[in-house]
Amino acid sequence: MDPDNRLKRARDVALRSVDALAGRRILVAGDFLLDRYLVGQATRVSREAPVVIIEHESDEVRLGGAGNAARNVRALGGEPIPLGLVGRDREGERVVELLREAGIDTHGILRDPERRTVTKTRILAGAAGAASRQVLRIDRAGDYGASRTDSLIRHARALVSDVDAVLLSDYGYATLAPALRSCLIQAARTRGLPSCADSRYQLSEFQGVTVATPNEEELARVSGGVLRSDADVVATGRELLSLLNARAVVVTRGSRGMSVFEGTGHCRNIPPARHGEVADVTGAGDTVASALVLALAAGTDILVGAMLANATASVVVGRRGAATAAPEEVVGALEAWQNLS
Repeated sequence: MDPDNRLKRARDVALRSVDALAGRRILVAGDFLLDRYLVGQATRVSREAPVVIIEHESDEVRLGGAGNAARNVRALGGEPIPLGLVGRDREGERVVELLREAGIDTHGILRDPERRTVTKTRILAGAAGAASRQVLRIDRAGDYGASRTDSLIRHARALVSDVDAVLLSDYGYATLAPALRSCLIQAARTRGLPSCADSRYQLSEFQGVTVATPNEEELARVSGGVLRSDADVVATGRELLSLLNARAVVVTRGSRGMSVFEGTGHCRNIPPARHGEVADVTGAGDTVASALVLALAAGTDILVGAMLANATASVVVGRRGAATAAPEEVVGALEAWQNLS
């Protein structure tokens, strides 16, 4: 089949698959964070220091990390089953509240009194009449370590018996310790379930997953170098595919779309579903991983799943902050996708 026609056919199958995402149960395991947004208007330069004064207008909290992935699964009609840790603090309580407000079960969220909930505060500002942009981010981190790993593994073994796929959302805060990681991947393989690894810093440690979804920066860490050309992306994508013994690797490349590696390393490039201004890429990786694993749980092949994930992310990056897309918006993005030839 002609490559261009194959992409169009995959888009058409993706369109027919959107409804099939509903009700798919996805175990979302990883680092559950709290995202805080402080929004204001840049007014003038301070006399105290060479900094801009921002007049506060609003603030908001949202789920971040694996929590944002769970939100994306929910928004697309799936049923996320969270597995992770938060501190026994106000921020951890807010994470649990936000999950419940989204209609997401929280029995798999454990509270650790010895740790702080990871919180990322983003300050957004713009001139009068202009769109707000992120000008500063303040992170309050706190690795959870291995003290709760045994409890997480017990919960994992109970939860994985009643799901359709597993999503591993690793933001580098040690929730997905090696023993838990191995438990989840092996359990998915044993049950014949698709699994997806979305890891910020240690993707090469997720051997045995069905698919991985790095961006170019994350992919570069595999070879320890810089991806200077398409040839570098292809070589490193094939290296990661072999290293993970995965069915596929889907590399997100921003304005250049996606590169999908399957089988023995065949690479197929997917053009971006969105052209024009991007408002915010925060959480776009969560969206891609969530949509892709949902599609695989619904029985699509990798290419169709990647097309659906690409279209979903094209909706999300048009919004400020970690956002989600509804099924009808994904359908609209797929229908409007013209650059497939």
